[in-house]
Amino acid sequence: MGRSILHVRFDLPPDPHAELGEQLRHLLEAFTPRVQMIEPDTAVLDLTGASRWWQRDAEGITELVQLRLIAIYGLRSSAAVAGNRMLAAMACALTPPGRRTVIDDSPDAIRAFLRPRPVRELPGVGARATAVLAQYGLHTVGDVADVPQFTMQRLLGARAGRTIHERAHGLDTAVVDPRPALASISAEHRFSRDELDPVEHRRALLALADDLGTRLRDTDQIAQGLTCTMRYADQSSSRRSRTLTEATQHTVDLARAAYDVYQTLGLQRARVRSIALRAEALKLAAQATRQLALDRSDDKHLAIEAVIDRARARYGHSVLYPAALAISARSASTPHAPAVAPSHRSREDQSRP
Repeated sequence: MGRSILHVRFDLPPDPHAELGEQLRHLLEAFTPRVQMIEPDTAVLDLTGASRWWQRDAEGITELVQLRLIAIYGLRSSAAVAGNRMLAAMACALTPPGRRTVIDDSPDAIRAFLRPRPVRELPGVGARATAVLAQYGLHTVGDVADVPQFTMQRLLGARAGRTIHERAHGLDTAVVDPRPALASISAEHRFSRDELDPVEHRRALLALADDLGTRLRDTDQIAQGLTCTMRYADQSSSRRSRTLTEATQHTVDLARAAYDVYQTLGLQRARVRSIALRAEALKLAAQATRQLALDRSDDKHLAIEAVIDRARARYGHSVLYPAALAISARSASTPHAPAVAPSHRSREDQSRP
């Protein structure tokens, strides 16, 4: 038996009270323990094992969920049931409040739903990818599904082409994870002496971005914002924040954003005592809609990053690190460790974003 995933979007009032989110979670958990809340107004439920208990199929459970929402809280909802999260989310986006959509878990039903849809509705297909595909006459999901995967990879790059091709055929392996996402994680580097050199500042930022990126990937999170805090010798501090153009978990992207934030500080021979970097507004990676990269050089960075992650998981964090963090031969007292590394990690905020 295939999976049954319910994607439900609540028609919330303009200013819902603070406890409503938890109340809705408790209501949904009465149907299945596998409930993932996606703030501010969405939830995803895995109903695969609930049908036998409720003696109803997924559509019947969905009807009951909607009835309880409106009876107890006066909330209308849009709901969609499908065999995976991607299909359920796409169908829910097309469903008006108070209605529900069911996509049978059969190849014919999936094709009937997907093929007429505009290709821009596929998760991860942004404006750039849509424009590239349009140049080749690929306007619908069906158009993309009919193109060989190798051709899509030639057009969009290996990773993006493969992902879009799989999604055009209705393939999605994302699971419903009931664990709350971390609101933020942070790391801090304290210099051994007050540091004037901007080169050393940037090396510390790279080490911090590397640390945060590794932790985000380990927990399957992505960050939507970044904050850099500089503390100086006179005990004063500066803080700058930036919303990322695209949520990410990759070290290269985090480092670039950190460098950009650092530039906005305009430091002139500042005596820096410590630098802290915080990844904020975290989400589970599976629930994000991202613009897939069209630059083939990104595939190389991501492939190298995956190798580094596997090596670190087996041999420890210091086995591989960016070359810019390597200790020079003249000053190396510990030859197999990075010269700059986060000297302190703050405790992680366990609240949901």
